[in-house]
Order: sequence, then structure tokens, then C-alpha cells
Amino acid sequence: MNRQDDLGLLRVLLEVTGAGERCALATVVHTRGSTPRKTGTKMLVIPSRGLVGTVGGGCGEAEVLDAARRVLAGGRPEVVTVDLTRDILSWSPAVCGGTMEVFVEAVHPRIRP
Repeated sequence: MNRQDDLGLLRVLLEVTGAGERCALATVVHTRGSTPRKTGTKMLVIPSRGLVGTVGGGCGEAEVLDAARRVLAGGRPEVVTVDLTRDILSWSPAVCGGTMEVFVEAVHPRIRP
């Protein structure tokens, strides 16, 4: 993500939490090898709106979305390891050759005084 994308994501995050909604924030915290996104990339999962940003799409992003649902249901953060090293002949076209670790956490609504 670039600075402009980060600012847009932050604006949406503040809007959503300011409106009293919870969401999940997924952040790429470590990469090895070739990956679609690099460390620091963020994605919001907003139950009422969908996604803002991406951590790479495909099956790997689906794993992160599943974790976001669990985090929103239970509140405990998770680290998801997205393995993109599978056999090039696998059913998934999303084989980049590396792995990413994605930290997924719940973001709670802002409390107004």
C-alpha cells in the first residue's frame, strides 16, 4: 500500500468506529519469498460494508477473511500464515512462491465522552 491508500483506509476506519461499528484490521507483519503484498500492507473487514484494501486476493485472502470472522465473533486476535508455495500445478492460480504472516485484530467502536 502507498501513503494515499493508508490514509484512505484510516479515514474509513475512523468513520466506521465513529459510527459505532466493529471491524477487523488485517496487517501483513512478515513475508518470505515472493508475495503479492509486503510488510505493513493493511486490509479492513467491515461486516456492514465488505473490504477496504487487500492483502493479496485469492485463496490466501480467503484464509484471512475466515480469521477476521473468527476474530470478530470471539475477539481474540490471530496470526494467519498464508502459504503461497504450493505446487505450481495446484488448483490455485495464486502461487507466488513465498509466505506471509498476517495479524488480524478486532477494532472496537470509539467511545464518545
